[in-house]
Amino acid sequence: MNFKSQKLLLLFAFALIASFSLTSCGKNDCPDQKADFGDICDDANAETINDIIQMDCTCSGTGNQSTASGNITTNTTWTANTVNILDGRVIVTNGATLTIEPGAIIKAKQGTNTNASVLIIASDGKINAAGTATQPIIFTSEADNIQPGQIAGTNLTSSDDGLWGGVIILGKAPISPATGTTDRVEGIPADVAQAVYGGDEPTHNSGTFTYVSIRHGGVALEPDKEINGLTLGGVGSGTTIHHVEVVANLDDGIELFGGTVDINDAIVLFQGDDAFDIDQAYAGTIDNFIYIGDANSESGMEIDGPEGSENAAGAFTLQNGSLKGPGDFFARLKSDAQGTVKDTYFFDFDASSIIRLEGPVTYDNLTSNKLQVTDCEFNTTANLDDICVMRDGTTEQQTAVRTAFTGSNNTITSTPTKGATKAAFAAWSWADANGELAPF
Repeated sequence: MNFKSQKLLLLFAFALIASFSLTSCGKNDCPDQKADFGDICDDANAETINDIIQMDCTCSGTGNQSTASGNITTNTTWTANTVNILDGRVIVTNGATLTIEPGAIIKAKQGTNTNASVLIIASDGKINAAGTATQPIIFTSEADNIQPGQIAGTNLTSSDDGLWGGVIILGKAPISPATGTTDRVEGIPADVAQAVYGGDEPTHNSGTFTYVSIRHGGVALEPDKEINGLTLGGVGSGTTIHHVEVVANLDDGIELFGGTVDINDAIVLFQGDDAFDIDQAYAGTIDNFIYIGDANSESGMEIDGPEGSENAAGAFTLQNGSLKGPGDFFARLKSDAQGTVKDTYFFDFDASSIIRLEGPVTYDNLTSNKLQVTDCEFNTTANLDDICVMRDGTTEQQTAVRTAFTGSNNTITSTPTKGATKAAFAAWSWADANGELAPF
């Protein structure tokens, strides 16, 4: 059968489907439904009746609704004129690419434990989520009353967290797990092979993730194993990530497990734990980043180093950041942390807030310049000598830490010359829509 005949058959099949599935809808209730199916019929990848049936479109007050659950194993598009519902664990795998159109809104059902709604891009899958400054892509809870074309809804606040899972992107770039060269996302059942990440491909490409806002997530997959807003495991430098936002996540905002991907223009606000969390010797750069904390937030950044012998030299860079407290810590540097924090401004933290070093290797790294906090500015009433402290350190160690920190061009000031450029987050972010960028 030629492709033209296949298309005619598909259109005939759609007519039959529509006569059964849309009988309760008025003629004009779903104005975009015909266009959506037409787009599929024009897609060279849509050559079977299943491509239409799997859309699962139903009529709603604002247009189409499409529900995703289970594995995505063929190229799939989530459109901007559809209310996209995420129901349970959805995994993009088997070489498939998930394309999310600019302006799309994805609303996730809550679920509990392993049934929590979460989007996972497996290391053999890819995501093409290329939002824009005028049409960001928004992941949020099904409880959010946001509608297509809006930047923010009106019924959820910064205290509404843990309403669904989050977004997990996995790749094949080097990581440093305790053993071997790969690891698994915690909380995903052991029989789910797609939860594995890491490898020996530093330039691996997991796709594009730009102008994306992730809101109100962090539900636990298992007790004490909450999902981060955005988890990046072994994501390679071939991946494009910029202009990302995480709002009101129960656990961390953005967490990286190894990998080499660079992230530009990232903002995390009102998370329940750490804003930016680095593990397993992440070896990329996060540039132009903002943290906004509240009483539930612990720290602006938590940084760990390699866990094993693989990728043991992997070192991060965090630069041009503005971090606004409160929070117990400016940062926690622990578990063999290695890399650089520079040109960053910290303000509105408590006078007792500190940078805390944990562990003898972290101490050695700081005093040997393998770990650096340099050219940073602190708006605090504390003395510069009291900002960087080693947990359970001896008097000699505390002196060495103080010397390394104060000798790295760090200063106390109320008129910053360092920090993030907030214009990168204007217009498209929840933070801007809710006036949270004003202090920057």
